[in-house]
Amino acid sequence: MTILPAHSVAGPVDGPPVVLSGSLGSDRRMWRPQVDALAAAGYRVITYDHRGHGESLTPPGPYDLAALGADAAALLDELDLPEAHFAGLSLGGMVGMWLGAFRPKRVRGLVLCCTSADLNPRSGWADRARLVRAEGTGAVAEAVVGRWLTPDYARRHPELVAELRAMVAATPAEGYAACCGAIERMDLLPVLPRITAPTLVISGAEDPATPPEQGRLIADRIPGARFEVVEHAAHLGSLERSAEFTRLILEHLGGRDD
Repeated sequence: MTILPAHSVAGPVDGPPVVLSGSLGSDRRMWRPQVDALAAAGYRVITYDHRGHGESLTPPGPYDLAALGADAAALLDELDLPEAHFAGLSLGGMVGMWLGAFRPKRVRGLVLCCTSADLNPRSGWADRARLVRAEGTGAVAEAVVGRWLTPDYARRHPELVAELRAMVAATPAEGYAACCGAIERMDLLPVLPRITAPTLVISGAEDPATPPEQGRLIADRIPGARFEVVEHAAHLGSLERSAEFTRLILEHLGGRDD
């Protein structure tokens, strides 16, 4: 079953549309720095919550990337957008790769941040899903946020750490666990060469969840993709190093709207 995700729209109505898709355990608030900057640059910015996250519905699992991708396509339909730029981080990047490979006409440009096309060990995702179903997402919130930010940045921003832990803990257990299952079963490597959208891949140099070699592997398999590594960034690099990620995103998208 396809759902229409909860979403927000900012920026000029007639601006080039950009969809921002978030990480596992986050909601659309994670894109706050990029929303303001992209809207100020003239883009129509659409942020949304994955199924089972934020304000979106939580249908029973299992989920897979085809379902998550179909939800994103349904959002484009709802907004009457034949195509859009798509930027995704982590799980959002996986959705972006799926769309680029299986719904290429919907993707004008693609930005893949801190993500992976085949994230092993698979058993770890099954274990995490079991833990969340048994004890709730609060049981993993501290460990998840520990991967999202570098230790030094986390020490200097305790209020942000508390906000992000609360964000993870507020994620419905079934939605989080079912998305873990989608990642567990994912293998996008064989379809990456099918992606024709101009693609930028960004990795955080200190990302323990999807380290730079994962981003390099993606960029090497997508024809013509550009690869960038941002220093002093962990998994939620778009927040920790927001200015640098935003600059790279704007630079990439601007080259597609001449």
